Amino acid sequence: MPKGYWVSAYRTMSDSEKLAAYNKLAGPAVKAGGGRILTRGSRVMAHDAGIAERTVLIEFDSFEQAVAAHESAAYQEALVALSDGVERDFRIVEGID
Repeated sequence: MPKGYWVSAYRTMSDSEKLAAYNKLAGPAVKAGGGRILTRGSRVMAHDAGIAERTVLIEFDSFEQAVAAHESAAYQEALVALSDGVERDFRIVEGID
């Protein structure tokens, strides 16, 4: 079964307090949903129209698990805390089996 991934590229970060509140809630929500953080805020080299800002990659055992984790009450609470503190490109993608 193909894995699922959350891919986030942060375009701007305008409120570090909201981001910190989000991180406090999102980490446990991701782990409870079966997610494994592969990279968060590590070095980035962007090409073409890429974004050389904070990038986060989280792996799940399946695409369905990734979607369910995003829709969970715990993660939705984290999104409320984040609110308009950042602008990011967030995607859930299916890996290749």
